Amino acid sequence: RFLLYDVHDVTSHYASLQSGQQCDRETLDLVVDASAALCTDELAPLNAAADREGCTLIDAHHIRTPSGFKAAYDRYRESGWQGLSFPEEYGGQGLPLSLALVQSEMMAAANWTFLMFPGLSKGAINTLLAHGSDELKQRWLPPMLSGEFTGTMCLTEPQCGSDLGLVTTRAVPSSDPSLTGSYAISGTKIFISCGDHDLTENVVHCVLARLPDAPAGTKGLSLFLVPKRLVDESSGACGALNGVNVRRIESKMGCHGSPTCELEFDGACGWLIGEPHRGLNHMFTFINTSRVGTAVQGVAAAELAFQKCLPYAKERRSMRALSGAKDPDREADRIIHHAPVRSMLLQMKAVAEGGRSMLYECAMVADLMQDRERSGDVAGAKALDERLGFLTPILKGFLTELGKEAADEGMQLWGGHGYIVDNRLEQIYRDVRIASLWEGTTQIQALDLLGRKVLLQKLRPINEHCAGLRAACAPLLLSSDAALRRHAWQLLWASIEWQYLTLRIAARARSDRDAVSAASVPYLMYGGYVSLAAHWLKMEASAASALAQPAGSQAEARGFYEAKRHTSAFVFEQLLTPRCAAHSAAILAPTSSLMAMRVEDFSYDQCSWVDS
Repeated sequence: RFLLYDVHDVTSHYASLQSGQQCDRETLDLVVDASAALCTDELAPLNAAADREGCTLIDAHHIRTPSGFKAAYDRYRESGWQGLSFPEEYGGQGLPLSLALVQSEMMAAANWTFLMFPGLSKGAINTLLAHGSDELKQRWLPPMLSGEFTGTMCLTEPQCGSDLGLVTTRAVPSSDPSLTGSYAISGTKIFISCGDHDLTENVVHCVLARLPDAPAGTKGLSLFLVPKRLVDESSGACGALNGVNVRRIESKMGCHGSPTCELEFDGACGWLIGEPHRGLNHMFTFINTSRVGTAVQGVAAAELAFQKCLPYAKERRSMRALSGAKDPDREADRIIHHAPVRSMLLQMKAVAEGGRSMLYECAMVADLMQDRERSGDVAGAKALDERLGFLTPILKGFLTELGKEAADEGMQLWGGHGYIVDNRLEQIYRDVRIASLWEGTTQIQALDLLGRKVLLQKLRPINEHCAGLRAACAPLLLSSDAALRRHAWQLLWASIEWQYLTLRIAARARSDRDAVSAASVPYLMYGGYVSLAAHWLKMEASAASALAQPAGSQAEARGFYEAKRHTSAFVFEQLLTPRCAAHSAAILAPTSSLMAMRVEDFSYDQCSWVDS
């Protein structure tokens, strides 16, 4: 609520939107409270047991999800949550996109693997809304918005991961006269999250495949809607199975509550989404939805680690604090009095709360873009889409890396107890470890940010973004509040250095093409810390404003606002300054130490023992 109302003023934001007219404070509080009840009563209690039980492959068309998932999903569906932010014409409630993200972020911390089922469906819905024909929308969106059907994304194949130009799945026009306009889809897809389950009767797959006349590479990919079961056009009832077979559930490190499937499409009936040979372009609607969703996973891991660690740090006793005994009547002090423990706690808190603010900002930009599209403002929508394009790789890459680090610090804080399954810290780490891998690794996000979003656009996005940061700093640079003033100057300097580093990379790339890829990851992380600090500066300013109110008006909440200020100071002093200095040095380091060594010299024995 602090972020929604004090920092981002979403009530004013929603009042400016066509879709936000119903979103007053009462509506927002209702969504937050009802979502909290769902998370507390239904989802969180299932999380640990689902990890232990996992999913079970019954046969090629039936997977059993963990105990309790079906009942929880039925409650989620019957409450109408899936259609919260989708168009009313297809059965949704037509509320702003950001409202659904507020709920998703809470659900992600309560039970990430459960959220994957409706979360992936939202990506499929967005893809159909953006690129599907009217016929496909009318036929498939209503049951997807109601939650009766779920959706998946089918990209990866055994021989190709991120390089989708190597996709071999084929699509040929169907010879069945009863399926006019359809295609027969054949091929193998792997790593398909929630590829089959028992929560719904039907699963709608968005599948990349090649038409017979397709050119080679990514320009020859088309996108198809392929359901698990065919649907009667007149009644909407699910009918025969459609040649989509589950070959196995992947055995994986974490996320055991959701099945990651290998699917075999054996002449399955599918319908073209959008234009032929434009499938990858269309699929990026799904991919970008999932990338933001994966950023949510990073924030959720930091939040959950903090929730698990704070009570433990307040109770566990070990040694005496170096500054003197804090609990002299006891045999040892609580570990929260030790500086290294506080550092770990503050890092989790900083990432969870700052990352949440970063997500809300991105979601509000998406609200505005959708509003411009509905009003016919093409240029305005395009500008906001480009803004999202710049923010998304930072959100996905930075927040998943920091969420992973926070989960690791959580295990460290618990010591040996963090390594024990019953204490659940290790589950947080195992579940979030995939976040920096799927939907494009951190390295791919970094190349996308620096190469495609910055350098290929002649630095315009970074210049515009940093201009916005400077504008946000300006009112605080001469503030009477010493801490706000100091932090504003730090952020101003970091934004200037970020632009300077961009220019240095661009200059080096003229003579050393490897300079771009070598600098890309530290460049993304540098930008992530700048963005995190910018959001903490907003939160610190809001907290300072609340604390400046007449004495007594915020008496009960003073500790809450003071904690915001202390955490912001930690971000600027312990994260922004030292970590940006390290990433700056890495950005400017010569590439010769990376690229000069011959491949055959990496190991004298060619690691021949590995296969054994």
